[in-house]
Amino acid sequence: MTTATLPARSDLGRPIILLMAVACGVIVANLYYAQTLIDVIGPQIGMSASVAGLITTLTQLGYGLGLFLIVPVADLFENRRIVLGSILVTVIGCLAIAASQGPTSFLVASILTGVGATGAQVLVPLASHLAAPEKQGRVVGTVMSGLLFGIMLARPVANFLAGSFGWRSTFLVSAAAMALIGIALLLACPQRRPRGGMRYGEALASTFAQLRQHRVVRMRAFYQSLMFAAFNLFWTAAPLALIRQFHLGHAGVGAFALAGAGGALVAPVAGWLADRRLTRPTSLAGLAGLSVGFLLADWTVAAGSLIGFTIMAVLIDAAVQLSQITGQKLIFSIDPDARGRINAAYMTVMFVVGALGSVIGSATYEAGGWSASAIAGAAIGGVATLGFLLFDRGASAPR
Repeated sequence: MTTATLPARSDLGRPIILLMAVACGVIVANLYYAQTLIDVIGPQIGMSASVAGLITTLTQLGYGLGLFLIVPVADLFENRRIVLGSILVTVIGCLAIAASQGPTSFLVASILTGVGATGAQVLVPLASHLAAPEKQGRVVGTVMSGLLFGIMLARPVANFLAGSFGWRSTFLVSAAAMALIGIALLLACPQRRPRGGMRYGEALASTFAQLRQHRVVRMRAFYQSLMFAAFNLFWTAAPLALIRQFHLGHAGVGAFALAGAGGALVAPVAGWLADRRLTRPTSLAGLAGLSVGFLLADWTVAAGSLIGFTIMAVLIDAAVQLSQITGQKLIFSIDPDARGRINAAYMTVMFVVGALGSVIGSATYEAGGWSASAIAGAAIGGVATLGFLLFDRGASAPR
């Protein structure tokens, strides 16, 4: 059994925190590059339109597998080594995508890239381990803001690179950026050796046992899976509304996404509030704010206000971040030795349930336009808020 090897917690300076935030964003962006380029990639690699949707599906499937198979080992092995290994896998996946000449090789590389992208979910609990307890929320919030920026910026960056240099350039640039990030982490990121004491199979078996053992993990996974579903619903239906109702092109949709990414700026604020033991009011503000954002977004689109719609995009993203950062502050406070497994269980539930949001977004928009999608998003937020008010019973109290 090994002991933890950590720097003095006060030594985790702002440059390292920002490096972790950038690393999370660059890593997780790989899940979304191909999503916006399906109509370009499919014909060039001989993939029919009916099968092209697998590009996104299999990348996300690889990410889901990685959440379960890789993230829990953060409780067993030196964390920086796991992150660097995942970055190497992602670099190989991106290069393989760029070199793909047919559907099979592209889809296999997409799965590999998705698996490697889970390194971001090892970095987040690592940042919480390295942070001083009184700053843990702010550190996690800053790192998570980088992750959200990566999600939001991936699509416009992919569109720009593909339009200027061809779609393969997106993955070549990503591979180069990942390599640079890996080198920076190797040189600057502190090591952390967990206590260990169990085999890999035992760690996997105990991952979802964390849901059974800790009520706070169950409740926070419930809230955030609904919030993530609403987030995916919004960013599936909103581009359709922008194109069909505001008559924007892809460049306009990209600019809207850039503006919406401003919601990520609330993440450090959410962490600051959590550090001051304001977890319950912050959680309620996030959950209720989601419903309010969707209802106002419905009104702004009906009024033809693009500026108002953009502001609501920021509000909805901010609401999701308030809930996410507060939840991670709470679950990371339960058991430091099980933080990787707890995060794996939490993120897997959130990811699996949240992925349904894209389906709901498409279905509701086709059935009733943006208004139907907005009502569905508000209803999801309402269910989460009602669950919090009726059943939280102290699960979100400060720890």
